[in-house]
Amino acid sequence: MAQAIISPHFCSPYPVDLGIVRQVLSGNFSVKDVNGNTVFKVKGAFLSLRERRVLVDGAGNPIVTLQKKLLSTHHRWEVYRGDSTDSGNLVFSVKKSSVVQLKTKLHVFLANNKGEYAPDFKVKGSWFEQSCVVYSGKSKSSNILAEMHKKHTVTSVLFGKDNFMVTVYPGVDQALIVALIFILNEMNFSGSGSNSGSGGD
Repeated sequence: MAQAIISPHFCSPYPVDLGIVRQVLSGNFSVKDVNGNTVFKVKGAFLSLRERRVLVDGAGNPIVTLQKKLLSTHHRWEVYRGDSTDSGNLVFSVKKSSVVQLKTKLHVFLANNKGEYAPDFKVKGSWFEQSCVVYSGKSKSSNILAEMHKKHTVTSVLFGKDNFMVTVYPGVDQALIVALIFILNEMNFSGSGSNSGSGGD
């Protein structure tokens, strides 16, 4: 079943392997296909007081904006279409399934899922095991959409980069998967976070 959440342009009829390189110092991501072509980048947004990133395509065109919600006990991130954070452009939001976790588990809610009684997607990841899985939140059979594992290389050690390989399954929105993995990474590296408080989830 197709999962064109951001755009059908980013869905493929066959499995796609993507290489993700995380720049340790900047936190930015670059995503390449098996031929070494850059297909996505996650870059910092300038002139922003909040934690905000922009996912762009290989040509540098903005796809979605990712912004961390302030005063969020569940460390919620919100994802908006294009380079705007207008509420009308909200595509989905992501939050931890519970405040205290041994392994990070994220719940993903599409913009039209107002009640948030059940997540549309789930992400489970452990940086100790260096892996994560994205799967459908509505499927009792735990329909897996993408799987990620860490790839150690000599250059990753020398140049301060974390390398990941992600397999995105047929019909699944690759831009969605990249955005979710970036948010999972941010939540893991921020730990309990400094923006927790009583401002909701």
